[in-house]
Amino acid sequence: MRKQLALSEQRFRLLADNMSQLAWIADSDGWIFWYNKRWFDYTGTTLDDMKGWGWKAVHHPDHVDAVVEKISACFASGEDWEDTFPLRSADGEWRWFLSRAKPIRDEQGNVEYWFGTNTDVTEMREAEQRIELLLEEVNHRSKNMLAVVQSLARRTDANRPDFVERLEQRIRGLAANQDVLVRRSWSRIPVSEMIEAQLRSLGDSRAQITCEGPQVLLSPGAAEALAMAFHEMGTNAIKYGALSVTEGQVDIRWSLEGKRDAAQFRIEWAESGGPPAHEPSQQGFGTRIIVDVPRVKLDARISTEYRQEGFRWSLTCAAASIV
Repeated sequence: MRKQLALSEQRFRLLADNMSQLAWIADSDGWIFWYNKRWFDYTGTTLDDMKGWGWKAVHHPDHVDAVVEKISACFASGEDWEDTFPLRSADGEWRWFLSRAKPIRDEQGNVEYWFGTNTDVTEMREAEQRIELLLEEVNHRSKNMLAVVQSLARRTDANRPDFVERLEQRIRGLAANQDVLVRRSWSRIPVSEMIEAQLRSLGDSRAQITCEGPQVLLSPGAAEALAMAFHEMGTNAIKYGALSVTEGQVDIRWSLEGKRDAAQFRIEWAESGGPPAHEPSQQGFGTRIIVDVPRVKLDARISTEYRQEGFRWSLTCAAASIV
């Protein structure tokens, strides 16, 4: 038995000392009594330096208090620990580590030990920061281009201020949606975030709008098509519809129905409490934005109703068209 235990310990040390992460073991109270070779190689310390809570010496002074508070709470509660912070190397360099610890429990569920690791994520963080800076630059440059378009619109249609104002509103709507996409690194965004980005421009009228639906993520293309439609309907509602009066109301609802490949996405804009809705005598650019653009981009079925109680718009498409 003693020989087997010695062999098991030898195998563990061989594995732990050759793993890429820094590693350590603490007792049930969080007193660290063992580190792997990688820890000592990186920090340039000894076990006498680090045992117990000596590890605080290699933590950055701006972070150490928060780290101690969080890990102490996990030691007390028995919950898994995870944190990210810089550690000082033997040559004085600060590098970022994703750090985790899990409790090792006995048969009764009591914590006997804690096993922790620290994984160097410095390069990953720096890459993420470079991508973030690039996205910010792209966002800045594209907004400058939108500003140029606005300026040209003013010059070209100086005698049609209503046209210029509407064009500028639409450009601002596109810019608002772009901000959301940039924050999400041009990945999928929730329907709720897309809607909120467009409704912020409505000012006090936002209080007259209710939104309800499950968590549904939109592709950048789907978000752009729907954002343009919602911005257009919001602007129309303020000028002519339910949001032109204080008692008016707009209800926005969306849902996913069906399973997997047959799932359908449905979203609806329904106005009430405002003046009656009248169908326009001719289809203008606004109608194209709320009907043609999403219909073509999302292969969707669009329904518009001009009712006595207010305008109603709905879109239905395959869920695969929006992801």
